[in-house]
Amino acid sequence: MTGPAPTGSGAPGFGVAAWPATYEPHGPSKGRVVLVHLYPREMSIYGDLGNTRVLQQRLVRHGYACEVRAHAPGDAPPADAHLVFGGGGQDSGQTRVKDDLARIAPTLRRLADDGVPMLMICGMYQLFGNAFSTVGGQELPGLGILDVTTTGGATRMIGPIVLRTRYGDVVGYENHSGRTVLGSDQAALGEVLHGYGNNPAGRDEGAVTGHVHGTYLHGPLLPANTALADALIGAAVERALGRPFEPEALDDTLADEARTRQIRRLLARDRDAHPARKVATAVARRLRACRAKGEPSNRTQTSM
Repeated sequence: MTGPAPTGSGAPGFGVAAWPATYEPHGPSKGRVVLVHLYPREMSIYGDLGNTRVLQQRLVRHGYACEVRAHAPGDAPPADAHLVFGGGGQDSGQTRVKDDLARIAPTLRRLADDGVPMLMICGMYQLFGNAFSTVGGQELPGLGILDVTTTGGATRMIGPIVLRTRYGDVVGYENHSGRTVLGSDQAALGEVLHGYGNNPAGRDEGAVTGHVHGTYLHGPLLPANTALADALIGAAVERALGRPFEPEALDDTLADEARTRQIRRLLARDRDAHPARKVATAVARRLRACRAKGEPSNRTQTSM
């Protein structure tokens, strides 16, 4: 993702200490979008702050002013948010925010019903569901915005993950012990092509209701998956301004290359790990070796 970003002494810094802050495009602004990051100090691990950075930067590069706010426990409910993000955290972080999340739940439910786009990662994904039972036996009630229920497990699911989604193939990194089950009518974010997903028993990952997206994908998720980022931004612009999103032609060459290279590598590893694939690969390697030595290829078949 390239293109000009605000620079110079007049541009605000980026991070919790700098917020609230408004980031302006270089040219005339097409309008202002309010981006709220829920609990960035308590629930933002594994690089999840990078998702807020991507949303802010892409909004500016598309020609929109972006006001970024942090919501901390005790703050006023984010009633005028146009785009909401929440990251991952440990069970202790979820415990610290659960009471405040219950306090602002009516506002978040109203925003979700009104079509405000939201992206919730890992721990916040679990809390946007019906309930989360920690591995220690604590019951944390959820908001019920997503029809999912999560139970903590003894074994963590860790590693890179690839999904097939409406936004194209998506790549990220998962690190969770929670086993999440979707309700019967709950749509998933995507189908798992590599990795674990919501739970080892299925092949679905994440959940989507309206414009609310929940997922276990860290990474952070959005830098390499710009189609998803722009889908969230487009919905936010329409919500904020009441008119269609007017995107600029951004150069996403590096992001696209990073995503496609990771996906090719991970899916190729899975193909090579399949027993039949292992035999075929071994035969192909033996054939190449025989040809390099000038030996007849039928010797390979008799020696396998």
